[in-house]
Amino acid sequence: MKRPLCFLAFALASLLSGGCDSPDVVPTADGRQNTRSARIEGSLVVQSRARGNAIVFLYDAANPPPPAGSGRPVAFTVVTAAELFGASLGDSSTGPFTAPFSLSLVEPGRYLLRGFIDADTCRNVPQPCHVSDFNPWYGVTSEPNAGDVGGGAVDPATGATRILEVTTDADGWPQPLTGVSVSFADSATVPFDRPAFQTADAREFTPATTPTKLLTLTPQVLTGAVDQRPPGFWVQLVDANKDGVPDDANGDGVPDFWPRVIVRKLAEGVTGYVDENDLDRDGVVDQEGVDYARANGGLDGKPDVVVLAAGLVPDPLLAALLDGEGKPRPQPVFVPQLLVAIRALALDARDPAAPAPLAAVPPGRYSVTLLQSTGQTWRLPNELDPALAEAVGLPGVQSQAFVLEVR
Repeated sequence: MKRPLCFLAFALASLLSGGCDSPDVVPTADGRQNTRSARIEGSLVVQSRARGNAIVFLYDAANPPPPAGSGRPVAFTVVTAAELFGASLGDSSTGPFTAPFSLSLVEPGRYLLRGFIDADTCRNVPQPCHVSDFNPWYGVTSEPNAGDVGGGAVDPATGATRILEVTTDADGWPQPLTGVSVSFADSATVPFDRPAFQTADAREFTPATTPTKLLTLTPQVLTGAVDQRPPGFWVQLVDANKDGVPDDANGDGVPDFWPRVIVRKLAEGVTGYVDENDLDRDGVVDQEGVDYARANGGLDGKPDVVVLAAGLVPDPLLAALLDGEGKPRPQPVFVPQLLVAIRALALDARDPAAPAPLAAVPPGRYSVTLLQSTGQTWRLPNELDPALAEAVGLPGVQSQAFVLEVR
């Protein structure tokens, strides 16, 4: 055991005695070492009875998270419950509590900060409850559940989301953004678990012979490392401008609903379930990828985000969502199942505001995602597919292996 130490001592002595000349410094070819970056730092301010670690996510402002967009975090940081709540960790006082946070290696740009308290609700509520269970590495464990407390960087006067900009100086060096406040409050407590679901319907969909594919979705209760216990689904009419009139974004005469349904094409020839043309899984369309012919003729020369036209079948829902006078009820309504209609129509949703019809429905595998108004999602297939679960240390659940197979 002494020989390596002696050798190390000899090596250090040789370096120290080898002269005082500075070593040559040459530019590196490693692009990461040439990146100029800054930091965003400030304080968390929590007014809540909840206790748990605080998770803070950094998003590109041009690619916001659900429900406004489909963005994924550029970075995240965790502030421990002990650091945040200190001596009050064991009680249920509301604070306010504060703790510093910092996000490093932030490149120039415009950003959003969102987050949540990963609450241990088993401290003060009966079963069913949630322990702190956030795990960023899997889709099935990376979002808030019922009882978690939401937060973000907002304008203190209006409550509107703040856009944070990291700028550069005259020499091009990014400047730190300091004094940023991220607020959390019980008024933003997450009311529901994620919309975990399953379906017993057949996977196959042949657009040439079947104009519409119907899927009946029922709640999927999960316990253990992945804990989701939705008793059903909470549905409501979309009213984004809050004018009291249900929205109809596509003008089809049918009001829009929460949750939304997204049926997206998956990549072929890769391990796991990865969206086509997003092989790095960052939520941003790849610079190069598959391009499909459009209904108006030709290719647009850009990788496509292929989705199928899909939504909730309205008839079973409208009776519950409208009052006796036909006016929309303001609160979500609980339903035990959802009926989803998937049409034989493919769209390029690279620009979500103006999806472009494609000439044909590309064959392959498609995922089905439910998106709640809270921004929580659930997708089939996911990491609980028994073919994937064991390798990542998760329990296998056969129903979570469902994938839509378009032929």
